[in-house]
Amino acid sequence: QVQLVESGGGLVQPGGSLRLSCAASGTIVRIDAMGWYRQAPGKERELVARMPTGGSASYGDSVKGRFTIARDNAKNTVSLEMNSLKPEDTAVYYCYAEINWGPYWGQGTQVRVSA
Repeated sequence: QVQLVESGGGLVQPGGSLRLSCAASGTIVRIDAMGWYRQAPGKERELVARMPTGGSASYGDSVKGRFTIARDNAKNTVSLEMNSLKPEDTAVYYCYAEINWGPYWGQGTQVRVSA
């Protein structure tokens, strides 16, 4: 059984920064990609950032230049550094990974950007 466990969400003021982390555990044969999605109230889940194994990162248009994804392949972890946060970044952020030829999701962590 594969699990993704996220940490690092919370409340931050506009212009501030947060760092999200996600660790994959269980019987892992291969990881093809890891990344982050988010879902705001009343909206569809959208891509935030994704990094394939051995490939380059891709970002959603709304976060380009502000967010940075990083992976530690040895530890099966992925992080998301979020800077210059805006109120519209408020959402539940989900860790995502393509592990053992299947998709896995974390439980989600709340990020709220508010003064």
